[in-house]
Amino acid sequence: MNPTQINRTLSAAEAACRVSGARLTAKRKNVLAVLLRSQKPLSAYDIVDQYSQDYGEPIPAMSVYRMLDFLANENLAHKLNSENKFLACAHINCSHHHGTPQFLICCSCNKVSEIAIKSDLITALRDTVKEAGFQLQSSQLELDCLCADCAQRSPTCADT
Repeated sequence: MNPTQINRTLSAAEAACRVSGARLTAKRKNVLAVLLRSQKPLSAYDIVDQYSQDYGEPIPAMSVYRMLDFLANENLAHKLNSENKFLACAHINCSHHHGTPQFLICCSCNKVSEIAIKSDLITALRDTVKEAGFQLQSSQLELDCLCADCAQRSPTCADT
């Protein structure tokens, strides 16, 4: 994202927080900006390091975890459970509702793309899980993939 897009996205995040009654503090906004500038998902400790570089002040990892929880609860960021890393929501600037997120994760370069799962697929998944005697706790999906760029260089992730 370029600086103009980041500023536009941060403004949209502030507006969304005002609507929900949440408070996007300066530090929360800065953590979101770190995620928006990143080309890949970041761990909390990656964010601590980048925050210090970007803003010239240290920030405790526990504070970053709390801020990430806030951002996730406000649908401004997502946690990739398989990697214990975080990324900014790709739909902050959108004015319409998005479905359940699905993350396509390149097993070669770690690029992540967020897409929405169709609601009928989630319903079918939920029904199948229920038939198996379980309750679905999260319908977020994380799929190991190969992005188009990496597929041109090497057609598999077998060597990663």
